[in-house]
Amino acid sequence: MSTVDQEKQCFILCCWFTKLYLPINIVRVDERTGNVFFLAGEENIIEIYPSGTWRYVQ
Repeated sequence: MSTVDQEKQCFILCCWFTKLYLPINIVRVDERTGNVFFLAGEENIIEIYPSGTWRYVQ
């Protein structure tokens, strides 16, 4: 399960990317690490850590 901080950050990122008219293709929790994997558009891959911090993977 995702944390509250991850859910808040995921919502904020969804708002940012949809303002740019990019589709949100995948939002998935990595069960091994607890990180949220977020794919917007074709090449914006983001990882959200349980603390709510995030980084671009590519």
